[in-house]
Amino acid sequence: MRLLKKILILTLCFLFTFPAAAARAANYTIAPKDTLYSLSKLFNTSVTYLQYSNNVNEKNLIPGEVIYVPAHMYKVKSGDSLYKIAVAYGLSVSALKKANGKTGDLIVPGEKLILPGVKPSENSDHVIPYSSGEVDLLARLIEAEASGESMKAKVAVGAVVVNRVQSGDWASTITGVINQKFGEYYQFTPVKNGMINNTPSDASKKAAWIAMFGGDPSNGAIFYFDSSSTNQWLWSKPKTAWIDHMVFAK
Repeated sequence: MRLLKKILILTLCFLFTFPAAAARAANYTIAPKDTLYSLSKLFNTSVTYLQYSNNVNEKNLIPGEVIYVPAHMYKVKSGDSLYKIAVAYGLSVSALKKANGKTGDLIVPGEKLILPGVKPSENSDHVIPYSSGEVDLLARLIEAEASGESMKAKVAVGAVVVNRVQSGDWASTITGVINQKFGEYYQFTPVKNGMINNTPSDASKKAAWIAMFGGDPSNGAIFYFDSSSTNQWLWSKPKTAWIDHMVFAK
């Protein structure tokens, strides 16, 4: 019994320390034929790390979904090439292409590239400040707003909250943004109707972490709404993405 308790405690500590360790992670889109083993080699990490930090195994490693990996993010500058970047960081061009889903050599200034196997630096993109309960709050919002949608849509919902925190035009914390009101109007319906208190699924928890680590399928959106909405004010906003039944806008 004591041994079981010890194992449980160690396992819980292991699980809860992974998100913090991955706080400077990069987002990688799973490709066909990827395995946890091949990804662990590409990103110089362990299979166990990838499993626990993304809640995945070989059976649910689905092409097109996003996971986070420990890697440095590099912003392409004028005059860069894949070859020059690879040489500068001691990488092979093929590994650099694989990590970024590229088949050709085209890169453009401002583009962000994952540098596989390169330790994330203090200058890497990282999550906004958060408390231990705020990621859970974000996951509960995602669950309430996008429970029937794809992982991509779930991540996009989380990204809207992150984008608002970063914008300077809304509250400066996750909790503040999600609970924000203007007069009598809640910004997020689940806060008003109580659905924000429902337990989030593992998928929503995963989506929350991916959004926290910079995943943004919404393309910088600060609004989202169902495609069946008749709100003309929302429809008048510049659209940034249309994912499943959800529309994202600025």
